Amino acid sequence: MVDMVNPQLGEKVLDFACGTGGFLVCALEHLKKQVKNIEDEKTLQETILGIEKKPLPYMLAVTNLILHDIDVPKIRHDNSLARNVRDYKPVDKVDIIVTNPPFGGIEEDGILVNFPQQFQTKETADLFMVLLMYLLKDNGRAAIVLPDGFLFGEGVKTTIKEKLLEEFNLHTIVRLPNGVFAPYTDINTNLLFLEKGKPTKEIWFFEHPLPEGYKKYTKTKPIRHEEFELEKQWWNKREENQYAWKVSIEEIKSRNYNLDINPNNKGAEIELTKDEIIDRIESNLIKAHELLNFIKRSF
Repeated sequence: MVDMVNPQLGEKVLDFACGTGGFLVCALEHLKKQVKNIEDEKTLQETILGIEKKPLPYMLAVTNLILHDIDVPKIRHDNSLARNVRDYKPVDKVDIIVTNPPFGGIEEDGILVNFPQQFQTKETADLFMVLLMYLLKDNGRAAIVLPDGFLFGEGVKTTIKEKLLEEFNLHTIVRLPNGVFAPYTDINTNLLFLEKGKPTKEIWFFEHPLPEGYKKYTKTKPIRHEEFELEKQWWNKREENQYAWKVSIEEIKSRNYNLDINPNNKGAEIELTKDEIIDRIESNLIKAHELLNFIKRSF
């Protein structure tokens, strides 16, 4: 994700759910190759930014950056969702966001008031997507990990996707196979790559294939970095093949912004894991709760 977003020295790089700092270290290593002198080193020290809510990951992230030569890590111990998005000023915005926010969580009502009414949802991953939209500068670039539920979800999810595709160029979605985050979750996930400032005209989908002989990734057979050479070689050519296809914005609108599109599986029976079933039920319960609140407010 960091390689494809390709941060440049001087650009502010943020992970607002940084955990132990994995993305920030990747960005740091990427940018170190561009450092030529002491001034460049000072710039690098000032432009790697993180926020983490939980105390232990926060301490580990700070330690991680110190071990990677950041003298005073600019990581805040805070809940990114606890600040009203309307309060962000241009000075708060960043050039690059790379993040794997928590998903499957439920936020309390006190958090929801920090977001415009049309984007208010209890689903954590959706709120982080909205936060990204407010924090990215014009012409800024981002890569975010999101579950399948965001792609096919309706209700508030549709409203978020509509705004996203109007104001951002969501140019690529890499669909990951089952088990990438095993053993923590079996929910299928996707890598979304986007740029702010231009509307989406088409989205390229790339389905990351499992290695030969694999039925899914596991803790003992995890996904390996070198497997992504397939995407990297395809990235600049952008040709349709057995793994890649593109979909126009007109088709996406006709599908009511359902981004769960895979021409390779048309007519195929979809097998859902236990976690995916739970994710879909949870998503439907949230939609029902939002609809109930809307009805209550209407009378």
